[in-house]
Amino acid sequence: MQEFMGISRILYQVPAEIVCYSCLRETLHGHRCVEMGNINLCHWRMVSVYSIAHFSVDFACAFLVFRFIAGSPNADVSVLLYNFCAFALQMPIGIAADKLNRNNLIAVLGCVLVGFAFALVTFPILAVIVIGTGNALFHIGGGIDVLNISQKKLGALGVFVSPGALGIYWGAIVGKGSGFPAFLIPLAIVAIAGLMLLTRKLNRMAYFTNSTFSISEVGNKTIILAVFCLFMVVCLRSFTGLSTHFSWQDSGGWATVLVLAVVLGKTMGGFASDRFGVIATAGVSLGAAGLFFLFPAFPLTGIAAVLLFNMTMPITLWAMTKLLPGAKGGAFGLLTFALFIGFLPVYYGVNVQPILIWLLPLITVVSLFLLWTGLRRVKQ
Repeated sequence: MQEFMGISRILYQVPAEIVCYSCLRETLHGHRCVEMGNINLCHWRMVSVYSIAHFSVDFACAFLVFRFIAGSPNADVSVLLYNFCAFALQMPIGIAADKLNRNNLIAVLGCVLVGFAFALVTFPILAVIVIGTGNALFHIGGGIDVLNISQKKLGALGVFVSPGALGIYWGAIVGKGSGFPAFLIPLAIVAIAGLMLLTRKLNRMAYFTNSTFSISEVGNKTIILAVFCLFMVVCLRSFTGLSTHFSWQDSGGWATVLVLAVVLGKTMGGFASDRFGVIATAGVSLGAAGLFFLFPAFPLTGIAAVLLFNMTMPITLWAMTKLLPGAKGGAFGLLTFALFIGFLPVYYGVNVQPILIWLLPLITVVSLFLLWTGLRRVKQ
């Protein structure tokens, strides 16, 4: 009874957003939850689990596509369907998730579908629809949770979004081979889904709920302009990332270094924005990226450009959710729809390699202008 009364007093003394069961146990003995920025250790555990799941889900998707779909008769259609389900579907799923307020369960359901898709590989089109939808569900559920945790900060958001590129890269490499047993992947995905549920249960008192769903901002012309600018930034980033192929990246392990630069850039972008502000970080990173893109023939300048270019990824996502605070899932899905739009020209064979040396700096400058225009209209 005394312990119960002690917990009751703690609940009134400690802000609700930094309370979880482990915090309560520690506080009973005179300790408080360790805070990192505005995010406490309990929330970082949740972000870490979601980040591991992000790597794993994208690894599984790339593995399935390259192991079972790439050589199938309908491979081209299957790839288009996968990307539509994985990216375009996130917009309606995100709006539904905003209203349901069951982010963790939506992410877990996504993992279950990703794992289940491996039982459908004899039906390639059905398999890509299921795994693409699972991918979308996970990203929306996990993304909204991390956005709710982040609030005014971007560090956790950068950590969450960054492992995906590494998962796709290694999933493709392993999937192209034949030595790795495919049945281990759905088992791992289901185990991670269980870990997500456990983490949610252990931290449920530190769990943020969604804002009341609202899209009233779409009636504001200033907001619409900012949303359009951020949408176009992501379209350009998607097209640039998918269409760019450096002459040196297929030799000497540079491809791995290039992917690590993408991962590091997204992570750095979040923490740099917390330290120096989003506008300063966007201006410096894209300005420097534009200069380095003038020299694409050299590995070091190319890698530096890619790292700096990707630093704006968490910035655009954070800014879009600030413009549409009552529809974080919808905002998240709107930007992933932009990723799909950027994929389409590459899918239909647009080749920019002959004009790469001037196109990359131009896209970077245009992205900087669009991002600056959008960020100026964000309430920080």
